[in-house]
Amino acid sequence: MPADTAEPTDPVASGPEPSAAEPSRVVRSLRCPRVGLVYPTQDCGEDDYPALAAGLDPVPAIETVYLTWPDTVGDLADLDGAGRRRAVTELGALETLRSAADGFEQAPDVVTVACSSCTFLGGLAHAQEQVRMLTAHLGVPAGSTSLAFVTAVRRLGIEAVGLASVYSPDVTDAFADFLAEAGVRTVHRASADAPSDRALARWGSEEISGLLRAADCPDAEAVLLPETALHTAGLVGRLAALVGKPVLTATQVTLWQALDLLGHADRQTVFRPLSRSLGQPARQG
Repeated sequence: MPADTAEPTDPVASGPEPSAAEPSRVVRSLRCPRVGLVYPTQDCGEDDYPALAAGLDPVPAIETVYLTWPDTVGDLADLDGAGRRRAVTELGALETLRSAADGFEQAPDVVTVACSSCTFLGGLAHAQEQVRMLTAHLGVPAGSTSLAFVTAVRRLGIEAVGLASVYSPDVTDAFADFLAEAGVRTVHRASADAPSDRALARWGSEEISGLLRAADCPDAEAVLLPETALHTAGLVGRLAALVGKPVLTATQVTLWQALDLLGHADRQTVFRPLSRSLGQPARQG
């Protein structure tokens, strides 16, 4: 652990969220934080993270390492739905994550598994075990995209969401089950059943907006877009305006949680196109 930080407290990874206003996760450092991304597929959508980070002050340094897909996987698009689900589940194995994390050239201040499906398909307990393992292995705070969604929703005081899912219906249901374990209700969902992350990396604003509209409903307090291959860094404000409520994207919450674990996120205005800031305590009542 860097000398200028203290042990973090993640309400999702470590237990129930406190009812009082949350303290900063760690003592803030004046230097630029180093964020380590553990990402699934090289040259896919990982460029969305530095694009989003460019609006921050200070701009965090981001280093990306890549997970190794199972030997049986060539192109995800060649697999049927069951095969894709097995492959992604294997991608989230603890040893696979540990091996990828050994590839950082410089020690990060915080590490995050920048992948949605490989961090929710095993359920909430497995997602918590993933970040505990990475913290123990690297000696720094750890998060993941799926846990970041839960933390962000809790911080906003939101209880009911719509899911704009790129996955097949059964994987969409698995994410809804994951959220339910954390106390978040899914009141509407739309599944695009996209064939691969590389296909999703080519999506533009029209496809993303269409999926978002399909996932929205009056009972949803926010809409979640859980896919790290989508390029959403320049769309967050427009997407929120499209549905008239908070839209949380995978890139947004993953980077936000990483900085939040270091105590940096409360002053980052790039995360505030919403009516309520992710840097504020959860609504009480």
